Amino acid sequence: MPVSNQLKNQHLLWRAGFGPTVYQLDDLDKTTPQELYKTLQKASSKKPEYLQAADNYLQGLMMGFQEAGRQQRQDMSAEQKKELHKRSREGIRNLNLYWINEMVNSDAQLREKMSFFWHGHFACRNLNIFFQQELLHVIRRNALGNFRDLVHDVSKTGAMLNFLNNNQNRKDHPNENFAREVMELFTMGRGNYTEHDVKEAARAFTGWGANAKGEFVFRKFQHDDGSKIVLGKSGNFDGDEVLEILLDQKQTARFISQKIYRFFVNDAIDEQQVDWLADRFYKSDYDIGKLMEDIFTSDWFYDEKNIGCKIKSPVELLVGIQRMLTMKLENEEALLLLQRLLGQILFYPPNVAGWPGGKTWIDSSTLMMRMRIPQLLNDRDEFNIKPKADDDQMMGRSDDEVKTRSDNNRMGKAARPIYAEIDWTKYVEYYNSVPRADLLNDLAGNLLQTKKTVSADIINEYSDLGNKESFIKTATIQIMSTPEYQLY
Repeated sequence: MPVSNQLKNQHLLWRAGFGPTVYQLDDLDKTTPQELYKTLQKASSKKPEYLQAADNYLQGLMMGFQEAGRQQRQDMSAEQKKELHKRSREGIRNLNLYWINEMVNSDAQLREKMSFFWHGHFACRNLNIFFQQELLHVIRRNALGNFRDLVHDVSKTGAMLNFLNNNQNRKDHPNENFAREVMELFTMGRGNYTEHDVKEAARAFTGWGANAKGEFVFRKFQHDDGSKIVLGKSGNFDGDEVLEILLDQKQTARFISQKIYRFFVNDAIDEQQVDWLADRFYKSDYDIGKLMEDIFTSDWFYDEKNIGCKIKSPVELLVGIQRMLTMKLENEEALLLLQRLLGQILFYPPNVAGWPGGKTWIDSSTLMMRMRIPQLLNDRDEFNIKPKADDDQMMGRSDDEVKTRSDNNRMGKAARPIYAEIDWTKYVEYYNSVPRADLLNDLAGNLLQTKKTVSADIINEYSDLGNKESFIKTATIQIMSTPEYQLY
């Protein structure tokens, strides 16, 4: 059976963004995927605004550091250091929510979805808010630009240099961590270089560091300016020159193309399609925008086997629901706890390799939690699940702290309803002309990406059949609570 135009467009909006909004439903069967993609490209062409999450106290303190030099930081009292760390963690929580808001509301869906991908590719845990917000800006600014520029810029961020220990990479005492991950995870992939290449590349990155604000600093007296041999090339290389050597390798284009294919198309790799993408990516000198256009305008992207075959990540699930159902969250900080419960907190990847994705998103507990989320958003059900302890993910606080709330505590109570005020007006209005007998099929068609239909008997059993509006609302929540809604 041929794939309908509407389903193709929904597929595109889920893969090149975070799903359709209620305001797009009218047009899903009226425009072609190619026209829709051009609209997505245009909306994402503007430069993103800097997401500033560090408060005035932190910004003033950082200015003091810059004016007085490092000595002032060394002279900070224990209480001042504690306050600095507390406010920095708070800033990262705010940054998480700011970015979620961009994913939900921004028209630049393609840029934000690509940024989300790069956020996992250049995975970085760091409790310094200045480091994290600068890394995010670098990623969002370059998300659809040139991969060559992106690699160079990310490699010079304070977040990545500190996370991968390059501040400790000095002449005569090289630290190989940064050089190894640049090769293994960011460019070529494991098995395409030798240990000798890593050691030599590490020497080239000596002297690369960052100041307290995260700005790149080259400490020339810590740099090894001797001759190095990397991937068969020799010279007195510095870090930028080593990155160029890695980018000159066609394997880098293939490694990135394969990872992007797995994220945006299908977990099952089609080697022929990846080879085609990698060849064009390399010949374009790593133009990310052209690579994504090659994917999203190809006929094979819309093959039935590529639709509804991927499991939504926790962030994609949470953002997608909010895009379809216009809502205002009174207790938006509950989104942080939901991310933690589902296994994906922005800015807190499990390790430098990022989130593995795929079937790892689902186990018996996370599946039940995923299916409960629409109910939590729609009802005032008490949200009192206690997640596993993880000091990093708790951002330095105990569970008792999470459960208490003052007017100034943005995290809110874990054991309270989310209080989502859903504006159903536009959504219900869209279905006004749909006959009652066709409602369930139309609802499922707009909300699901799978061939398998949900059981009408089960949806009807748990929906309010009193009137049309009540049925639309309750059936929508029930469909979003099915296993099928977890796929896209």
